[in-house]
Amino acid sequence: MKNRRFYFVFVGINVYLCKNILRRFAFDVNPAPVFLNTTIINFSMEGKKQIKTALISVFHKDGLEDLLKKLNDEGVKFLSTGGTHVFIESLGYECESVESLTTYPSILGGRVKTLHPKVFGGILGRRDNELDRAQMDLYEIPEIDLVVVDLYPFEDTVASGAEFQDIIEKIDIGGISLIRAGAKNFNDVVILSSKDQYAVLLDILNRRGAYTTEAERRGFAEQAFAVTSHYDTAIHDWFASVAEK
Repeated sequence: MKNRRFYFVFVGINVYLCKNILRRFAFDVNPAPVFLNTTIINFSMEGKKQIKTALISVFHKDGLEDLLKKLNDEGVKFLSTGGTHVFIESLGYECESVESLTTYPSILGGRVKTLHPKVFGGILGRRDNELDRAQMDLYEIPEIDLVVVDLYPFEDTVASGAEFQDIIEKIDIGGISLIRAGAKNFNDVVILSSKDQYAVLLDILNRRGAYTTEAERRGFAEQAFAVTSHYDTAIHDWFASVAEK
């Protein structure tokens, strides 16, 4: 009799736990994964934000087509520079140039393209901060919700045996600044800092539409700072090796 009573208590507890687990995840039946260190982690929809405008400026364009198609299907507006702008329009998508947003052309041989308050304000502006929002309205700064940027191939240029000045010109300034800005404001912005992440975001878009969670954005931000750290270390190592000669 004691064993039977214990059995019914055990079953009752498990039914209660199962009901609460199902209730907790009722609005997140199929959450999208975030890939961190090759581990798939599922998160709830806490901190959900919609991607409405994407700034895309990449050196490597391979693998970008599928992501652009899905973003376009979701009604995301494109903003871009130089060759990436031409590439996006060649696929038949509307794309606003950064120059038309800032009213400044690319200058100094391409050294200055995106370094402008209307670009960085759109990335760094905190959507839940009334003062930030008021200043964005005042200066007509659009919100930028997704930043897709990679960096000039500095290490490849060094490895190729290029001349000193050619290597200097492959030290990315605007790109790494955009990555850091997007990562810093992960609460509102998705930052893709490598073409290896296109498939990750595409999977999220296919599962949920143009929405990401805070946990997913935080994961992309962590990876972005890993990219910038590696990049700056490579530049430092090269400068140190040159100084030794």
